[in-house]
Amino acid sequence: MGELKTTIELILGLLVAVVFLAALARRLHIPPPLLLVLAGLAGALLPGIPPVHMEPDLVLLLFLPPLLYGDAWDTSWRDFRANLRPILLLAVGLVFATTLAVGVVAHAALPGLPWAVAFTLGAILSPTDAVASVAIAERLGLPQRLLTIVEGESLVNDASALVAYRFALVAVLTGTFEAGQVVLRFLWVAGAGVALGLLAGWILIRVGKLLTEPTLMVVFSLLTPYFAYLPAEALGASGVLAVVTAGLMLGRMSPLILDNEMRLTGRAVWESVEFLINGLVFILLGLQLRTVLGGIGEGGLRPVLWAALWVALAMILARLLWVFPATALPRWLSPSLRKRDPMPSWRVITVIGWTGLRGAVSLAIALALPLQLPSGAPFPYRAELQFITFVAVVLGLLLQGLTLAPLIRVLGLQDDGTVARETLRARMAAAKAASEHVETLLAESWVPRSKAERLRETLQERLRLLESPAAPIDSESYRRMMREVIEAQRRELLRLRDEGSIGDEARRAVERDLDLEEASLTGQGTA
Repeated sequence: MGELKTTIELILGLLVAVVFLAALARRLHIPPPLLLVLAGLAGALLPGIPPVHMEPDLVLLLFLPPLLYGDAWDTSWRDFRANLRPILLLAVGLVFATTLAVGVVAHAALPGLPWAVAFTLGAILSPTDAVASVAIAERLGLPQRLLTIVEGESLVNDASALVAYRFALVAVLTGTFEAGQVVLRFLWVAGAGVALGLLAGWILIRVGKLLTEPTLMVVFSLLTPYFAYLPAEALGASGVLAVVTAGLMLGRMSPLILDNEMRLTGRAVWESVEFLINGLVFILLGLQLRTVLGGIGEGGLRPVLWAALWVALAMILARLLWVFPATALPRWLSPSLRKRDPMPSWRVITVIGWTGLRGAVSLAIALALPLQLPSGAPFPYRAELQFITFVAVVLGLLLQGLTLAPLIRVLGLQDDGTVARETLRARMAAAKAASEHVETLLAESWVPRSKAERLRETLQERLRLLESPAAPIDSESYRRMMREVIEAQRRELLRLRDEGSIGDEARRAVERDLDLEEASLTGQGTA
């Protein structure tokens, strides 16, 4: 009972720390993962903080499926499909290139490190984490295609990295490696993972249609990643690809199975869950550093630290050396591609090359390394691999995370307005469809004609505003004015509540309407 109480207190303390540290990081304009890892490190070195031990198998199971599912759900299938070639070149080609490059450098930098263990480290450090990069890029404004490629790469490379990790790990555990079997195994793992993800998505869509309560649907959505992940893993397929496939499918079909209450509630819950999971992974790795340092072998910390620096350099350079030829070579080989999709600016390619920050997935895989070999012997260099991963992730966050925003400003990249144009077009089409539907409703006997005509006039006025060159309904001054009006209504609600004219139930009902109205203004701000 005492151990359980201590564990609960530790988890609650970590969650509180994640919230305050993330808020501090945003105030200081630094990537939150960097501050979380450093805080975990500081906590591990402070006396009185109990050491944190986690079961390796539980790390990937608990943390990975919801992170991948949330990213897949938010991905635009149209944009993902349109940019599939550059995404796969980064998410598959670069993953295996990074695995090889980091493995070779690690083997050379750390004497005695077996090749299989070195390539395991390469696989751990091969996937990127787009959270910090995209947050910076969206704040500064970048071309939408660049953001799509970076986010799509991060989504798919988790799967290919875990496949590479599995094969390298099998080589460590069994001492054998056959290239032919690896290719066949890769095709099975990937193909079966996608197929099982489609099957899981199909089943989950039909189950989801039976749930009409928003609370039940949100709870069901939190379990959905595990419904896709666990069966795939049990059958020897890629649970990661199953989760990603199911997430893409359900995200695409969500307008048909979710109502407005489910979408609003689910979005808020999922943003909180993803935020806490990301934060916990970073801070937990920092807290485990004391245990990791204690497990480093007789050679001491210095050679491992030097190896970590070389590995981090190889990790960063591998990406920079890959992106330029991977962008140019397909266009050089295919004149039709060169004509259809001209070579992007070197500025865009440079930014893509510099957005290769590592994050939660690499840390989770490192934490999940087995403790023992099948023979019962300790897993070779386990502590060293975890320490090198920690250093490489932190250095990437320091070097790339802190310089990405200045680099974007120096290169002069700006938002190309794609999302703004499409959002405005969507609003105009929706307003026109609504106005036309009102015309149809006027023929119905149950529709009050005066109210229908008033609604039609409102919709037509909105359409005229959207079609005007200045689009005042989307201007910052209009949004500011509406927020002032909404805030005045909130103050009046509080006055009525405080004087006893209305109760909290009535206040909450009207306040919810005002919250939704203000949320729609935030959506317009992204137009």
